[in-house]
Amino acid sequence: MDTSIGGTYHCCVPKCTNDSRYDPERKISFHKFPKDASISDATRVCSSHFLTTEIQKTLTGKRKLTQGAVPSLFAWSISATPKRPGPRRRLVENFDDNIAKAPKLSCTSTSPDAENQILGEKIVTPFVSNDHDYVVQTLSTEEKLQAALKEVELLQNQVTTLSSNTFCLNRFSTDNSLINFYTGFINYETLKSVFTALQPTATTMVRWSQMQRHVNKENVNENAFHCETLLLIDQFFLFLCRVRQGLSEQDLAVRFNISQSSVSRILITWANYLYCMLGSLPLWSSRAAIDESMPQSFKDTYPKTRVILDCTEIRVQTPSSKVLNSETYSSYKSHTTFKSLVGITPNGAISFVSSLYTGSISDKAITEKSGILDLLEPGDEVMADKGFLINDLLKTKQASLVIPPFLGQKGKFSKDEVEKTHEIARLRIHVERAIRRIKEYHLFDKVIPLNMASSINQIWTVCAILTNFRGPLF
Repeated sequence: MDTSIGGTYHCCVPKCTNDSRYDPERKISFHKFPKDASISDATRVCSSHFLTTEIQKTLTGKRKLTQGAVPSLFAWSISATPKRPGPRRRLVENFDDNIAKAPKLSCTSTSPDAENQILGEKIVTPFVSNDHDYVVQTLSTEEKLQAALKEVELLQNQVTTLSSNTFCLNRFSTDNSLINFYTGFINYETLKSVFTALQPTATTMVRWSQMQRHVNKENVNENAFHCETLLLIDQFFLFLCRVRQGLSEQDLAVRFNISQSSVSRILITWANYLYCMLGSLPLWSSRAAIDESMPQSFKDTYPKTRVILDCTEIRVQTPSSKVLNSETYSSYKSHTTFKSLVGITPNGAISFVSSLYTGSISDKAITEKSGILDLLEPGDEVMADKGFLINDLLKTKQASLVIPPFLGQKGKFSKDEVEKTHEIARLRIHVERAIRRIKEYHLFDKVIPLNMASSINQIWTVCAILTNFRGPLF
């Protein structure tokens, strides 16, 4: 039997009989072979006798049988599925009339079979009317109160669950390790104390969007800065997450369930606000305060040390302008950078942080422009690395410079020079540790994009000052 299929082929050449059946689910007609049909090479079977899964279409649109397909749908092989009769409608009669016609039941007869026998073979369904009180079960006041209390308890549990899953500061208030991870503060109490000190002015600070809408500062509406979906302390927490872990604005928008534009405005607002508030703190310590807190290692060797200086750089996106590229390019980092001067007291606290300058500036030039020379007093000593050739600048302030000795043309160091080099390096290393604390704000791990150039100086200064809240350096 040839199982080829086509549009002009018919079953059982020369012609199928008129006796056919139709399966509505398969949507296929089943034909009977004539009794006198003879099977030959010219016999063809139409596609109605094959399963739909056995017929495929080629890319050109031609239908083709799958390998191993055989005709199986015939009238004698598949019987039509009989239609299932619907359920019989039960006779609905008046319940009261049936009870009246039925004989009286004894008090001991309570079985359903006995009732059916008395009421007859017909199954009687009582007529239910919405006009009767028994249709709706009424609850007592006490039952309603108990149901309401259960509903309130359920809703409170749902609120507690949702609150515990919300990314906010309160969620991590009991875990100091996560507080340190996301904010840089050593514990929740320190963070809360800092925010409490900032809160009186934070509630009235001017939003960045307000500054954009008003050119003149006198016309700025000084209403309280607020975000409809974010508390003030969570806005502070959002800023700390940004600088501490370097989370992107889109990531923060998803975590805090606000828009990305709101995240951007909050970050700029808090960067400028914290720059003003923390920048007003008296970082530069007096001579008496430094002498009181000076470690013994400095007292034994360099007791007049006022500040330890060093420069550090952060990478920035390469500008398209050739002029800006040459100004920001640092030969030390082989990249375009911003450069800052950092100074610490002998006990390790940040006492000075300069603004960010272009990476091509020298250590001597940044020391002269940063303004630290105006803070020095006669008799102070400044400890620095060999690159700080600022002895002439310090002489004008009657201060002295402590740096490791140079090799020069001698060819080798003397014993005293080696000991002095080791002594200075052992004390000067603390400024490197302080700079490392600033770099632990992972926003500076990546290349700073140029669209952050307007606020990166404020962020750098804020992060440097925030390291003083982490406790002693050593």
